Amino acid sequence: MHSGIEVVPFGDFSNPRAILDLALAAEASGWEAIWIWDHMLVPYGTGDPWITLSAVAACTKSLRLCVGVSPLPRYRPHLLARMLAGLDLLSSGRVIFSTGLGIAPDFAPFGEPAEDKTRAAMLDEGLGLLDGYLSGEEVDLHGKYYTAEKVRMVPSALQKPRIPIWIGGDSRAALRRAAHWNGWIIGTVDEKSQITKTPEQLARQVSYICEHRASSTPFDVAVDGASAPGQAALIGEYEQAGATWWFEIIHQLRGTTVELVRRIQAGPAR
Repeated sequence: MHSGIEVVPFGDFSNPRAILDLALAAEASGWEAIWIWDHMLVPYGTGDPWITLSAVAACTKSLRLCVGVSPLPRYRPHLLARMLAGLDLLSSGRVIFSTGLGIAPDFAPFGEPAEDKTRAAMLDEGLGLLDGYLSGEEVDLHGKYYTAEKVRMVPSALQKPRIPIWIGGDSRAALRRAAHWNGWIIGTVDEKSQITKTPEQLARQVSYICEHRASSTPFDVAVDGASAPGQAALIGEYEQAGATWWFEIIHQLRGTTVELVRRIQAGPAR
């Protein structure tokens, strides 16, 4: 089971410098990755994950970098591919991209598509483009939402055949979509750090994904949660259910910044 921290970039953590401090503490304390939310959520205010992860990439050596769940329909796929490839090169191949439909409150205030069905179609079409862009292949598509006329993104990402793509979401459609990519990423706790998805529930959903997998390549299941340093048994239950990553959730409803830094410094639960 791999271990990382998940940072909710609201409040004090909307400042990239604050998250950079958390990332440095995480790397020094044995965590393997940092996952930063990608939401707009006007009027609450959030930090930009791309700027923050660029700073983390430049100041760390081993942390995997995950932005998520990043709503692909918010972005133009070619511009998103350029950002991801640049971040992958900057970090020497440490990027994981997690994506999904996003949520209507992040789209509607800006006049962007609020209908789930529309965003799902944009996501699937965009994923096909992103796959080609990140692989360095020539892409030619005239789709309903996007067009690419025999283009090739240069430079391509460092990781081959491309950056890993994890899919977020709790619906059957999201699970089937995840089965076609490299992983599934899902929350198991609410804003009060109370469990909302048990290991038993997770196991059933992982089984459903496996039923729809056509590939034998490695597949990750990333979950978040809140643990104390000695709660290895809790994390072990999720590992038995199929999880391969545990992300310790870090947000200011859980405690003060000092308390959260102490939890990070204590390292993954053993």
